[in-house]
Amino acid sequence: MIRILTGLLAVLLIFSSAANAEDGEVLGPLYGVAMHGEPKYGADFTHFDYVNPDAPKGGEIRMSAIGTFDSLNPYILRGNPAIGSAMIYQSLLDSSDDEPFSQYGQIAESFEMDEDRSWVRFYLREEARWHDGKPLTAEDIKWSFRTLMEKGRPFFRSYYANVERVEIENPHQIRFVFNVAGNRELPLIIGQIPVMPKHYWEAEDREFNRTTLEPPPGSGPYKIADVQPGRRIVYERVKDWWAADLPVNKGQYNFDRLVFIYYRDQSVAHQAFLAGEYDYKQETVAREWATGYDAPAVRDGRIVKRKQEHQRPQGLQAFAYNTRRPFFADRDVRKALAYAFDFEWSNRQFAHGTYVRSSSYFSNSELESSGLPEGRELEILEAFRDILPEEVFTKEYTPPETDGSGRGIRGNLRRAAELLDGAGWALNRDTGIREKDGAALRFEILLVSPAFERWVAPFIQNLERIGVKATMRVVDTSQYQARIDDFDFDMIVRSFGQSLSPGNEQRDFWHSEKADERGSYNIMGIKNPVIDALIDKVIHAPDRDELVYRTRALDRVLLWNHYVIPQWHIGYFRLAYWDKFGFPETPPKYDTGVPHTWWHDAEKARKVQDASRR
Repeated sequence: MIRILTGLLAVLLIFSSAANAEDGEVLGPLYGVAMHGEPKYGADFTHFDYVNPDAPKGGEIRMSAIGTFDSLNPYILRGNPAIGSAMIYQSLLDSSDDEPFSQYGQIAESFEMDEDRSWVRFYLREEARWHDGKPLTAEDIKWSFRTLMEKGRPFFRSYYANVERVEIENPHQIRFVFNVAGNRELPLIIGQIPVMPKHYWEAEDREFNRTTLEPPPGSGPYKIADVQPGRRIVYERVKDWWAADLPVNKGQYNFDRLVFIYYRDQSVAHQAFLAGEYDYKQETVAREWATGYDAPAVRDGRIVKRKQEHQRPQGLQAFAYNTRRPFFADRDVRKALAYAFDFEWSNRQFAHGTYVRSSSYFSNSELESSGLPEGRELEILEAFRDILPEEVFTKEYTPPETDGSGRGIRGNLRRAAELLDGAGWALNRDTGIREKDGAALRFEILLVSPAFERWVAPFIQNLERIGVKATMRVVDTSQYQARIDDFDFDMIVRSFGQSLSPGNEQRDFWHSEKADERGSYNIMGIKNPVIDALIDKVIHAPDRDELVYRTRALDRVLLWNHYVIPQWHIGYFRLAYWDKFGFPETPPKYDTGVPHTWWHDAEKARKVQDASRR
């Protein structure tokens, strides 16, 4: 009977594969795939070029975090997850840091898909294991996907909206079927699903959408070793990790322990770094980088400062409007207030002139729009001409500029006042605040980092000069996140990170369907049919050239609707670290600045320790 059933199953699988092939040519089995073109690394690659495959294992690295945490589940809206709590898990595929968007097998040994990418099948490695020793199977994959879609952050529901069904074909084989063809990115991002242990989360006393401080088992290079809520969390390298020698992991995850120490604010954290309480810091404050490292450990070389160039897209950091507020629903109001931000003066005063003004949602990449639309980009936009701002076609987008003297803002403020007058916001001479239909033009700028206060204060003063009353409030990370999830704010400082291959995530950023969904990344409340249509075009771009044209068109429409007041970016990381580490000579061009390819250098660490005792 077993032989008969096995034979029938084999026949069914053959017919299933034949049916799939009728829909289009089957590609695979594949070891890796690029979004467009061919992957850089061949089937016989042993490690990525930017790692040291012989890096020694051992030691620890201590890093900092700001605020607090009360959960070890990073995939739900509730609570503040501990930094790094997602790295105990793996995904079916893994990406390289020296390609725009290529994926290689990790939990999945190989995979295949049809020519129009309407389905993808993964073949799992039979040796894959959870930290508790139990095997990782297709049941875990399906459960993780379903749970994230039903109980995870809204991002997952938009990112994977085109998945129609998930089919377990055997314990080590699983197929995802889509309700759309031609979404080239979808098979790749299915491979990014964080895979969690079904057997752990389905225990009677556990609920996935509830915060927890009980360390769950993962399948990744590290497990949670010590939890001190709000103070620190420690990750310990899994010595017998089943995936350690896979090409995508070789030469990485070299520290025995990763220690994250929490501080209440950046100033306290910086002093702790100089005192040697932790080892590595990626500096985000320009003034601190210029003036805050005059310390003995820096002068004698125990602390190293260096700039690390990279080619990662910088996205956009900006003052972001909540267009759900009636006064920010008016595009002219949003346009007017941008004239009150004097970036050039602030950059000189607070950043020693080191920042570059951003003028794109895709800064520092080929995806950013510039000049006037022409060629294929213009052709894409022409389809929407009747419902787009005329400036999309007639002007190059540039944020308002000044000469940086502090006096050059006067002309910009006059222009802002004219726009507000034209929008019906008249100045009340008694209060000094503009009003319309009985409502005053006043709002709050919500911050989570005190480092932004010095940038915001002059902006508020300039707003007051044109009759707009703005205030500033700094709250802790828990309160901040709760207010963002509930869209309970007027204006915030927001970073819109972007990849070199934008796609399905754009839905969660800007699509109308996400504007009212609690916890979505469409924090500005954008509801724009042209943007919805352009997102769909980006997702279904057939090749790299078309992706670039469509993304530039989307960028241009976002910019000319004035949903934000752009701020700044830089094209390098500011790294500071105690000189205890080794690292590859050449970092990847799309590096994240996270030291996952570094290793503990015992000789260097001994010298630092000896020098510190003197």
